[in-house]
Amino acid sequence: MHRLNLVALPATAFLLSGCLGTVADVVTAPVKVASKGVDLATTSQSEADEKRGRELRKREERLGKLERDYEKQLDECEEGNRRACDDARDTYAEMQQIIPTIPVEPEG
Repeated sequence: MHRLNLVALPATAFLLSGCLGTVADVVTAPVKVASKGVDLATTSQSEADEKRGRELRKREERLGKLERDYEKQLDECEEGNRRACDDARDTYAEMQQIIPTIPVEPEG
């Protein structure tokens, strides 16, 4: 009987090793899920900086397009196109809204 226990003990330990790994996975799963949720809910500083940079570039691109459109509209307005004068006025107003949102580069 004692011999049977000696043979069964390693076999049982081998079989239980898989179960213990599964038990460990089940126990740590809620912690992993919670930490993943926190990671998704929070934004790192570098991610926030990248987002601000993208938004700034979009505003700068929009301002550049508006400035080009404004110049064309002014040229057409000077040639007597009333519609171009109205468009130039609207474009200028939009430019004035965007300009304060773009930081000024320090002169170096």
